This record gives sequence, C-alpha cells and structure tokens, in this order.
Amino acid sequence: MSTVARTQGLSPRGGEPPARRPWRVRHLLLAPHRLGFALAMLLLLASGLWWALVQVDRASGLIGLRYAFSPTLGHAAVMTFGFIPLFFSGFLFTAGPKWLGVAPPVARALLAPLLLQALGWLLWLTGVHTHVSLALAGAGAACLGLGAVVLRFWSLVRRSTEPDRVHARTVGVAGLVGVASLALMTVALAAGEIDLAGAAVRTALWGFVVVTYVAVAHRMIPFFTSSAVPMVGAWRPFWGLWALLLAVAVEVLAVWLPGLLSGPLARAWMLARGLLELGAGGVILWLAVVWGLVQSLKIRLLAMLHLGFLWLGLSFVLAGVSQLAGWGLGTPVLGLAPLHALSMGCLGSLMLAMVTRVSCGHSGRALVADTLVWTLFWLLQLAVLLRIAAALWPSPVWLLVLAALLWAGVMGVWALRLSGWYGRVRADGRPG
Repeated sequence: MSTVARTQGLSPRGGEPPARRPWRVRHLLLAPHRLGFALAMLLLLASGLWWALVQVDRASGLIGLRYAFSPTLGHAAVMTFGFIPLFFSGFLFTAGPKWLGVAPPVARALLAPLLLQALGWLLWLTGVHTHVSLALAGAGAACLGLGAVVLRFWSLVRRSTEPDRVHARTVGVAGLVGVASLALMTVALAAGEIDLAGAAVRTALWGFVVVTYVAVAHRMIPFFTSSAVPMVGAWRPFWGLWALLLAVAVEVLAVWLPGLLSGPLARAWMLARGLLELGAGGVILWLAVVWGLVQSLKIRLLAMLHLGFLWLGLSFVLAGVSQLAGWGLGTPVLGLAPLHALSMGCLGSLMLAMVTRVSCGHSGRALVADTLVWTLFWLLQLAVLLRIAAALWPSPVWLLVLAALLWAGVMGVWALRLSGWYGRVRADGRPG
C-alpha cells in the first residue's frame, strides 16, 4: 500500500467511494488545477446566474435592476477575463510544466493571485449595479492577480531547456496581451470611455483567450486523438499554428482598424476581411477533419473536443458571410451571431471538454464523459443555437432569455458537480 493510501486510510484501489469522502477547503491546495478550477467554477456559476437575471429583467422589467455603467460591458469583461483565465491557470500549471520539463509550482504559491482575480470579478459584478468605483477596484485587483500569474508562467518558460517551447511561449505572449488589455479596459472605464473599454475587451478575447485556446488545441487535440484512436496520427504541423494565429491577428486588427477608415477604404477592408475570414474558416474546418473529427465521434469526451474546435471554423465562416453579405450596405449583417458561435460554441464547448478531461484524470477517475456530462454538452449546443438565432432574429426577446437561462443551468450543474471533486482526495489514493 502506498504512503498516501496509508496516511489517508485508503486502499491502493481507492477504498471508500469518492463521493463519501469529506470535502475540505485545504484539499484545494493539493494541486494547482484544484484551486484554479474551483475558483473558476465559482465565477462561472455567479456570472451565469447574474447574466440570466439581467436578461429576465430586460424582458420583463419585474426586478428593476439599476446599473452604474453598461451591463453589456460588464458581461463582456467577466466572460473574457473572469473564469477563463482561472481555468487557464489550473491547466497551464498542470500541463505546462510537463511541456517544459520543469517542476510545477505548489498550489499555495498561486493562492494570492488567483484569489485576487476571483474576488476582483465578484466586486466587478457588484459594481455594475452599485458604483463604478467598486467595479474599478475589482478590475484593478484582477489585473494584479492576472499579471502575477502570467509572470509566474514566464518563469517556467525561462527555466525550461526543452527545445520545443513554441506553444508555451505563445501562451505566455497571449497572457501579456491579456494583462495589457485588462489594464486598458480599467483605465478607459475610469475615464468614461466605454467604447474604448469595449475595444480592450475584444482585443483580449482574440489576442489573449483565443490565442491560448488555439495554442493548446494545436498541441493537445491531435495528441489526445492519436492516443484514443490508433488509426489517427498526431499530425500537427507548425504552419497550421501560424495560420491560426494569423487569422486571430486579423480579428485583433479588426477591433481597431475600422475606426480609422472611412468611405472606399472602409468598404475595401470589409471585403478583404470577409474573404480572409472565409479562407480561415475553411482551413480550420479542414484541420478539424484531418485531426480526426469523424473518428472521434465514437468517443464522447474526444468528440466534445473536436466539435468545440469545429465551432471555431464555423464562427469564422459566419463572420466572413456577415462581412461579405453586408459589403453593399457598409455594415455586417449577422450581428453578434459569429461572436457567440466563437464564445459559447467554441470556447464554451472546449472549456467543458478540456476541464472535464483534466478533472477526471487528476481525480483518479476514468477519462470518460458520462451521461450527465454528455447531456450537458448537448444542452450547451442548444444554448449556442438559441443565442445565434436571437442574433439573427432579434425581435423575439425570449430567445435571448432562453439562451441565457440554459447557459446558466448547464454551467451551474457542471460547476457544482466538478467542484465536489476538487475538495476531495483522489479516488485512486494517489497524490495531487
């Protein structure tokens, strides 16, 4: 029997069922993923319920919520900077040290910066309805916490002697973009420049969040697929990563460039952007097929990863169609549909899949998506379709309400379920 099993009174095969073991706060400090994921789940639950409440109030007027500043900015910021960077921290300080061949930090070393982020975004949500200064204090605290985490990740990169550090460096650069964007958003809001604050959030969405997702997907999806489906090789050429990053760079440019153009130049930019987005979407959809999309459908957890990546390609196609169809009018025609195909469809699906996989593996459970997770995944796909429909057909406000309620329900059930794992020791009695 192992030392860990003896000290915790468990057999090497796990002893008593995991659900019966006591949940303890101190167990969150047994590994970085436990702490990062648990705090991310807290924010995911809070932000989902908050936004659903806002949508219900907008549709009915029954609650009478008051706002210190735009709730749209509040929503965009917490969905971009809130729970996602905490999930990044849990994953990157678990997988990152393995990529880089260095010792991982202990979870306690991450406690202060991760708490700063979690508490900061809870203050932000409170400040949306009370006073902008409270929101600014929360954003400032979150920025300090995110900056500390990014610097710590860069310390791992600098210590590494691995010849292949491309993915880790890409993630590190994305983190710097995230910190700079959050700082700009905070300063812009303090100055009352809501449009500038919104542009900073969109910059972070693409330059920080999507870049991190793309780097991790390029490294991990082919690896996971080849491990589970022997007939599919781990093919991940670096030109594919550069093509994906180039597509993202175009979207970052699109945040700032249209405000500097007018007349024929603006129309030319719409045409060029639409064509580039359609081309990028085509490449991503092709990569999805080459990486084993069809073969993955027999394995639930793997299928979730591939279908999430498929949404990335679909979001670019929708964006390209929106630009080209609106070229004659001088404005895109599909509204927020491409954005939510990206955020809810791609980022939400990959988050559900990747966090479930890491949580299963590092809690001593089988790497499978059980019936509950599989059902939640498909309910999430329904929420995405409802949100896209609401963007394309804006009159029925109930579509937006249903999408928000379904997102909150799916993420709430998922968060409560997995949070129960993080505060308990591993099912197999191993450390971590």
